Amino acid sequence: MYLLMTRPRAASERFVAQLPPRTRSRVQVIYSPIMEIRPLPVAVETEGVQGLIFTSANAVNAAAAKGVDRTLPAFCVGPATTGTAKGYGWQAEMVGATAEELVGHLLKRRPKSPLLHLRGEHTRGNVAGRLTESGLAVREQPVYQQRLLPLTPEAAEAADGDSPIIAPLFSPRTARHFADIWVGSAPLWLVAISQATADPLYSLDYAGLKIAKMPTPKKMRKAVKKLAKHALRVEGGAVPD
Repeated sequence: MYLLMTRPRAASERFVAQLPPRTRSRVQVIYSPIMEIRPLPVAVETEGVQGLIFTSANAVNAAAAKGVDRTLPAFCVGPATTGTAKGYGWQAEMVGATAEELVGHLLKRRPKSPLLHLRGEHTRGNVAGRLTESGLAVREQPVYQQRLLPLTPEAAEAADGDSPIIAPLFSPRTARHFADIWVGSAPLWLVAISQATADPLYSLDYAGLKIAKMPTPKKMRKAVKKLAKHALRVEGGAVPD
């Protein structure tokens, strides 16, 4: 049985390393990033800004590389983004597991503004627009781009085989892209980090689909563990030679 990791390589390796040892022993990992993160050649102006909003660790990495002021408070989505920001020295605080929760928290708390949302070129939730419309001034700036990639030859070969493949998907955009490029006969078992991520996957001919109980790496690992166990029982699969 294969575990197909479609996130950028470093993030995929961290995810796999934190899987339970028994789960790792049951799968052969294929790394096939279908999205590449590239910093945008832009300067970030923070004069007058009272705080930052980060909704992804990629934005944190890009902001750090650009020397964005680390004395500013940072309002973050999810433990991974928050931990990354703290690691760079920001006064980072997790204010929700999703962008929706972040918006609700900031509207209730009303921190000093304006705030600056640093994000990718492609994003969901209209965080800055919704907060500004509700009276909390927020501007936004893309600091990285997400370039879509095809499956690697190794992943395409596995897709044409008959060994089960578990594919965790971590965002609606990567899920849409995966649904567009997936061609194969292998039994496909999907794990989605959210309902929005699962929606594009329903068009695929899959053997099973599980949605994480919360949009966090921990819950995704738990969902992969359960699905691997279930897929082995259903498929009678084993680690490929």
